[in-house]
Amino acid sequence: MLKKIQKIYANNARKKRGTLFNEILQPNETDQLLDLGGGNGSHFNQIIDNEKIKNVTISDISESGLKQAKEKFGYRTSCLKESHELPFGDSEFDIVFCNSVIEHVTLPKKDIWTFKNTEEFKKISLQRQAEFSNEIRRIAKSYFVQTPNKYFIIESHTWLPGLIAFIPRNIQIATISIFNKFWPKKTTPDWNLLSYNEMQKLFPDATIYREKSFRLTKSLIAIKTKNTSKNS
Repeated sequence: MLKKIQKIYANNARKKRGTLFNEILQPNETDQLLDLGGGNGSHFNQIIDNEKIKNVTISDISESGLKQAKEKFGYRTSCLKESHELPFGDSEFDIVFCNSVIEHVTLPKKDIWTFKNTEEFKKISLQRQAEFSNEIRRIAKSYFVQTPNKYFIIESHTWLPGLIAFIPRNIQIATISIFNKFWPKKTTPDWNLLSYNEMQKLFPDATIYREKSFRLTKSLIAIKTKNTSKNS
């Protein structure tokens, strides 16, 4: 039942987010679009006008996901490596869409369960997230970058109270390990959630939108349009 409710909730949120994306960035048939960290392309496919928008590239670290994106939707694909550099040229894309990805740009995946120093994890994560945001800004004429709000009452990766994002990392890892054994929402502790101020620093040429749920800020969205260097 919990999974069913969450699925309905998530689908509604994605639909609203898609509406915002289309209303503000207004992708057209000549635009080159990139879904960065787009998995198998199914999410992006749901929010764009597939009759009009054809120039779509899906980029991800999952080769199996990219294979599905190509076979099912006919999208171009680009496989990412765990590197701070993205394999694209300057301003190569008119629009970059990046949904719930930047919070996972932290440690190498092999170190996630063993690295337990809270302050070092935060420091390394913010550095890698800054490199990632700089790369997005380099390759994109405009962009739409969404991430869960660090201060929301429910942590989206675990479905646990938001406090889980603030406890020491060794306790956080132990807690997730225990809940993964029986909780319907299983996760890997590879995320470093961001605040409004941190998103502003990462994307200084964008407007940071607050996506609301129950009148609280559920997620943050950095949006830069094609025709302005700084939104107000």
